[in-house]
Amino acid sequence: MDWHAISKKEVLDILKTNENGISSHEASLRLRHYGNNELKQITAIKPVLILLEQFKSVFILILIAAAIFSLIIKHYIDFSAILAIVLINSFVGFIQQYKAEKTISEMKNMLVPKVKVFRDGKLEEVDSAEIVPGDVIQISEGDKIMADCRILHDNNLEINEAVLTGESFPQSKSSEIIKIDTELANRENMLYMGTNVVGGNGKALVVSTGMETELGKIATIVQTIRVQRTPLEKKLDSFSKKVAFIVLILAAISIAIGIFRGEDVYDMFLVGIALAISVIPEGVPAIIAITLALAIKRMQKSHALIRKLPAAETLGRTTVICTDKTGTLTEEEMVVTKLYSNKEYYTIKNHSFFKDGKQINPIRIKDLTKLLRIGILCNNARIEKQGDKIINIIGDPTEKALIISADKAELLKREETEKESRIIEYSFSSKRKLMSIIRKSDRVIVSYVKGAPDILIKNCTRELVNGQPVLLTQKRKGELISIYEDMAASALRVLGFAFKIVQKNYNQEIAESNLIFVGFQGMMDPPRKEVPSAIKECISAGIKIKMLTGDSLSTAIAVGEMIGLDGSSIEEHEIEQLSEEEFNDVVREKTIFARITPETKLRIIQTLKEQGEIVAVTGDGINDVLALKEAHIGIAMGIRGSDVAREVSDIILLDDNFKSIINAIREGRKVYDNMKKSIKAHIAANLGELFIVLFALLLFLPLPLMPLAILWMNLVTDSLPSLALSIEPAEKNIMKRKPTPQKDHILSGMTGFILISGFLCFIFSMWLFSMFYQTDLEKARTIAITTAIFTEMFIILSCRSERNIWKISFFSNKFLIYSIAIAVLLQLIAIYTPLALVFGFKALSLIEMLMITAVSSLIFVFFETIKFFKAKKEENI
Repeated sequence: MDWHAISKKEVLDILKTNENGISSHEASLRLRHYGNNELKQITAIKPVLILLEQFKSVFILILIAAAIFSLIIKHYIDFSAILAIVLINSFVGFIQQYKAEKTISEMKNMLVPKVKVFRDGKLEEVDSAEIVPGDVIQISEGDKIMADCRILHDNNLEINEAVLTGESFPQSKSSEIIKIDTELANRENMLYMGTNVVGGNGKALVVSTGMETELGKIATIVQTIRVQRTPLEKKLDSFSKKVAFIVLILAAISIAIGIFRGEDVYDMFLVGIALAISVIPEGVPAIIAITLALAIKRMQKSHALIRKLPAAETLGRTTVICTDKTGTLTEEEMVVTKLYSNKEYYTIKNHSFFKDGKQINPIRIKDLTKLLRIGILCNNARIEKQGDKIINIIGDPTEKALIISADKAELLKREETEKESRIIEYSFSSKRKLMSIIRKSDRVIVSYVKGAPDILIKNCTRELVNGQPVLLTQKRKGELISIYEDMAASALRVLGFAFKIVQKNYNQEIAESNLIFVGFQGMMDPPRKEVPSAIKECISAGIKIKMLTGDSLSTAIAVGEMIGLDGSSIEEHEIEQLSEEEFNDVVREKTIFARITPETKLRIIQTLKEQGEIVAVTGDGINDVLALKEAHIGIAMGIRGSDVAREVSDIILLDDNFKSIINAIREGRKVYDNMKKSIKAHIAANLGELFIVLFALLLFLPLPLMPLAILWMNLVTDSLPSLALSIEPAEKNIMKRKPTPQKDHILSGMTGFILISGFLCFIFSMWLFSMFYQTDLEKARTIAITTAIFTEMFIILSCRSERNIWKISFFSNKFLIYSIAIAVLLQLIAIYTPLALVFGFKALSLIEMLMITAVSSLIFVFFETIKFFKAKKEENI
């Protein structure tokens, strides 16, 4: 129902009520009909189902099968390790999802319990859950709106709707009918659940409660949006399916070869399964989990709290950031930045005043001082100071800004108001668009007035010039209107200021007519200082920025220009007229979207995802919840964000700063790079083992690697060395390259490296094995496994960077160096201690160890040579 577009009488008639409200009996009947005024959960949280969902991952299913087969063939170490990985991953996933599904309970906590309502013609307090359509409520400053309402009467009523619309300024309200196509953010005669009264009071009629409110509609949609799987999770599943296929093929080949060689069918069946299990990169989930966990700790130092593990990696591959404006790009604090008085412009930067770029002392300029004094004398905000330090300011954001601008000129409100006692205030109203306070000094009575510049100028007959009132002609009034419009066009909220001396027989009309115009003060919510450089870094990194705000188009464009956000813009009402194809083009091409509703914001996110983008969205209020949950990465504000926004998000910015997103993206890219380095080294090692065993079977040779020795090698190489790559320092060009394409699979760009590494590992091990196996099989096997382990250590060294090893600091990752040293030491212990009897190893001579080291190092020389020529080629392009 378009309640805003019909008269108060029609609204009362439709809801069968009157301005004195309904009876208690009628309220109870309606409560049974409409239900409690609360947000409901469509589907209850079921912990058991959430737990079972953790086992849907293809990789987890493969690991479970591998664990079962390991138990069957008595590989108890493999069984224990794989089972531990499965349980840890499932438990972490369960905790994360269970928390995410508590969204609606957090929404409920936003609501306060009591509302002042007229029942049986009397004003009483009732629980907010018990109010119904048709109830008439009374509201005043500080109240939270508990239902959607149509205003019946207003007295200087101002509402903070930022949590619903994103609009940074409090909205003045009235009871007048407005056009049917008016956007939600501009419906001045409506109040919405979840918003706050910041000024004035009034009387309103409840028109919608519970899930029928605007907030309730959002709650409904939130619960129908499926939790998005990150690109990493999707790619891991795709990778897992390929691994499963390869494992089955390898097991079948191994069994077939064994049977062909005349081996026992049952024994070869077990060998085939054992070989397949050894190929499964069971360490990959552990590598990913630990890499992400370490990254989360580092990101927290950059003021980004990661709530869901995969989000750390996904953020690094973000291609589009859809950011709100207020508080993220801006300070979320009104500040006077520009003034006009005595036919001159003045600016305020930090705590200093400037004229034509030169710093001035405002107290020495009488007309400017007068302008600042009116700002604090016609003002209801209160300031608390301790010495020169402001402790607290209480009041409307606009009036707070005026007090601060005067304070910067050392005009203190307490001192100035003590000079002139307050007699009466004529409060601001949406009809007059003026406010005036009459004060008395020892000599005169003065009316100080502020308000909308166009209205104020009409009520002025003179202008203060060089400290003297001069006649204000129609021409000059036109010039002042143009000056005001120019200031407003640069995203300033402009107020006009005037005064007049009055006699004792004053009234409101006298106090606000025939005024002396003094000047304008223009204020804005300024951009954060660090945002322009962060935007520039984003663009350099190939990341697109789109501003989605509930603020006006002019404000959004002006802020965009100040922070270096280039591109065209569009408003909600224009979007509503577009076809589906036109909308797709607009989403792709436009940069700034103003007056955006939650539903359109959600649609924009969905369209960007359909266009192949990896989307990060910032938000803090109820209006952002839909987009936060739909995006690949939802980023909530930690300071000013609502509980519900934080609960559906993947990342919480602890300082509400856009710069922190860029820092987290840099860390996310580092995570992605290092994760791929770890996976590359891990799979290359497993592939080398596979080739050695498989080709030995094909060539009818004795097995170079026995099952227990393979387990030992996996323990030595797949643990610390692979994990150490996860803390490798970031590449120098990490924020100078475009994001990784979404279509890339988990092995993109490293398949060649893995195949070559595996093949060379096989060549080196089999070459040295073939030199000894006919004379001393035990020594040959010891040489083969030692060669494989040393080769894998050199592979890990080569995985450190895309650049040559001499172009990076060799000891920048000391943990990696130590882990390689430990792996080598463990192998030496296994060879030269009684452990050799357990694994079937034999002590090697110094010459043999040097030969193994020399041959193994060839793989490192090979890849470093390729890197060198690749770098030379890129330099010549």
